[in-house]
Amino acid sequence: MSENPTAAVLVIGDEILSGRTQDTNTNYIARQLGALGIDLREARIVGDAEAEIIAALNALRARYTYVFTTGGIGPTHDDITADAVAKAFGVGIDYHPEALAMLAARYKPGEFNEMRKRMARIPQGAELVRNTASVAPGIHIGNVYVMAGVPMIMRAMMEDIVPHLERGAVVHAQTVQARIGEGRIAEGLMRIQNDFPDLALGSYPYYREDGFGVQLVARGRDAARVEAAALAIEAMVRAEGAEPERIKN
Repeated sequence: MSENPTAAVLVIGDEILSGRTQDTNTNYIARQLGALGIDLREARIVGDAEAEIIAALNALRARYTYVFTTGGIGPTHDDITADAVAKAFGVGIDYHPEALAMLAARYKPGEFNEMRKRMARIPQGAELVRNTASVAPGIHIGNVYVMAGVPMIMRAMMEDIVPHLERGAVVHAQTVQARIGEGRIAEGLMRIQNDFPDLALGSYPYYREDGFGVQLVARGRDAARVEAAALAIEAMVRAEGAEPERIKN
């Protein structure tokens, strides 16, 4: 298979690590990238500590085609992502005239205080990421896209980012569900994996009020091969005495 673009997500914020806020952004970004054929290879969470942000960002941007960060670009004292990004790239940071103008227009006279102006501080050489939800921009520098942590705002920024990303071959998936124990199908699934070494086959058991079962997923870039593997999985499940059901991905 040809090399596809790769990506990592860096989630920034003490509130994520403390459990106060649940991260839903990684799931959204993963789905957006998957539709573009960009492989999300890694996701990390770091707190509001400058040294930790810099270290994680430098490691990820050297390894992957793209890095997407979420969190820490608001007006408060603990919003330190922009400064950390500037230091990671070894550049200065200052107020961006266009960002200042956009933010000033959003507030009533006298409300655009010094803390709110912090959202217009952009690393030198960076570009603005547009944000139709709250105006305050994200940041694009090198192969890094810096976005807000608030899901609605992050999604608005992704809308501006997506058209500029390199595309790859999209990954196709088929899911087969059955009311059967994982141990019953493990050997058969291994045989199918050996027959389809170019695909990724996954087994995901579930436990619900109405009983237990397993979802078997075939993933790959050749849609015909993925379908062939799904048919083989269905036949294997039937041979074990259960009835397979296709689940929409």
